[in-house]
Amino acid sequence: MRFDLKVPFAEKDQAKKLGARWDAGRKCWYIDGNLDVTSFSQWQPGPHDASAAVPLPPPAKRSATARAASAEKVHVGSRFVELPRVCDCLPWDDCEKCRLQSWPK
Repeated sequence: MRFDLKVPFAEKDQAKKLGARWDAGRKCWYIDGNLDVTSFSQWQPGPHDASAAVPLPPPAKRSATARAASAEKVHVGSRFVELPRVCDCLPWDDCEKCRLQSWPK
């Protein structure tokens, strides 16, 4: 289990020596459940601190097929018209072959 800490910048080295780790995404110090929590009691957040909120659950792990399916999905606006692919050029490149065969005349 993870415990977030409220460590002032001046005391970060002391917390790091005891085993606390920095979470760059959340911008806070934390410890894992395998460390002694009493050593970090001076940095426990108060009830009104933002870091005292319920910790976020870990992101759900998706299967390889779910990741592949979402990667293939294209999110577009309601007025988008998909033109047929003629060659393997990048969609933003102005390929002569694609332009001649895909645009209606």
